Amino acid sequence: MNDWASYQLQDFIPFTADIYVRLLERMGETFWPLHLLTLALGAATLVLALSHRTRLACLLPAPLWAFVAIAFFIQRYAELNWAGGYVGYAFISQAVLLVLIALTEFGLNKAPRRSSPPVIIGTAITLFGLIILPLMAPLTGGSWYQAEVFGIHADPTAITTLGLALILLRGLALWAAAIIPALWVLISALTLQVLHATGAAASGAVASGAAVPGAVALFTVLAFALLGVVWKSFESQSAR
Repeated sequence: MNDWASYQLQDFIPFTADIYVRLLERMGETFWPLHLLTLALGAATLVLALSHRTRLACLLPAPLWAFVAIAFFIQRYAELNWAGGYVGYAFISQAVLLVLIALTEFGLNKAPRRSSPPVIIGTAITLFGLIILPLMAPLTGGSWYQAEVFGIHADPTAITTLGLALILLRGLALWAAAIIPALWVLISALTLQVLHATGAAASGAVASGAAVPGAVALFTVLAFALLGVVWKSFESQSAR
């Protein structure tokens, strides 16, 4: 017990900010210009979700989760951290879950009210993942190859999916679809905090202070996402 108590969070992150930034760059360099396609798919998914095309909107992100699982985690992140492979398999599970929900229509919110607070929160989170997060790297001094993009990198994929889930799903399906994205956002925020990286680990420079802008942004998104999930759960129960 005393041995475990002596460990700190940084003991479980076996890489530096520079190495993590280089991982993001490798993804950007290797798969450009696939970013344009994944961003277009993300924007189309949001439009479909708000237009009540829920089955297709739930299905479109699934192959991107599988792609991130293999290309980001299993092939690259696992080289830095032994747990990367397991996270990759969790991302594959998320892809399978989205396909199953789309095919069975279990928990699909077929007519989401755009004025509903959870839907508004979900839309804002989706736009953050699609637009704001990719801009954080270049705006904080990093290169465009370090920009984290939906369908290419893990953070915007998880964040965007959290937002879409708030629009598309309800009840048990919403909670099930939010678990893996929420856990990854939490892990990523803690990782950024430990690395003291600015933005989304944009420049690789060590920032001062206990909480860095990237970590704060992810913690904030996670808090709003959980608020939206709980709020929508109460709405679903009240509608019965």
